[in-house]
Amino acid sequence: MINRAHQIIQSPNHQIHVSFVVPAHNEEPLIGATLDAIHAAARGVALPYEIVVANDASTDATAAIALAHGARVVDCEHRQIARVRNTGARASSGDVLIFVDADTIVSPAVVRASLAALDRGAVGGGATVHVEGPQPWWGPVALFALIECMRVMRWAAGCYVFCRRTAFDTVGGFDEQLFVAEEIALSRALQRVGRFVILRERVLTSGRKMRTHSAWDLVRLLTGFVRYGPALLRSRERLSLWYGERRHEPPTD
Repeated sequence: MINRAHQIIQSPNHQIHVSFVVPAHNEEPLIGATLDAIHAAARGVALPYEIVVANDASTDATAAIALAHGARVVDCEHRQIARVRNTGARASSGDVLIFVDADTIVSPAVVRASLAALDRGAVGGGATVHVEGPQPWWGPVALFALIECMRVMRWAAGCYVFCRRTAFDTVGGFDEQLFVAEEIALSRALQRVGRFVILRERVLTSGRKMRTHSAWDLVRLLTGFVRYGPALLRSRERLSLWYGERRHEPPTD
């Protein structure tokens, strides 16, 4: 696997550059660990890389922490995740794009597997997701259903998406009409131009949304989807789970 990964980043005439793109809005508590993990993963597979943090209207120390942890920061004020991801991609220089959420920890194994999948002809893909920390009573069932559905449909979770830049440009990047589910739209678009894979290797992402929102919040979201249909995905105002004021996690014993 290691040798195959090196084939894609080292060819006789051209050395492929990998860009890790990290969208971030007020991620002061978690982004440092995310960037440290990316550095360790990239160095673990010995590839030339950069980290671009698309800093979206943060009012905390997100940008300063990102700079201190060796990332290049691109400021924007979109408050729309698809546009933020595209802004980071446009500011990057890599032939391979790996999008990592600011609350997600990656490993050398998942990065190595991503490059090997591209080397075998895939245009892009995602990873298996493991959610850290305690969960409410309804969490395990909801997570299992969501993760299994995305695996069967070969849809990448937004916390980790990788692809060739050529394929990304061919499909026009993330759909900027969407405020959520942009990773699903990208997955489907990339499936139309080539093979899209979901890796067995895992990434670890934060379970904070599940700890700071109730089952009723989820029910209201589902009710909104029934009422408004796909139009819900194009409305920031109706998607407070993602765009509302961030809630603090409950204290732990």
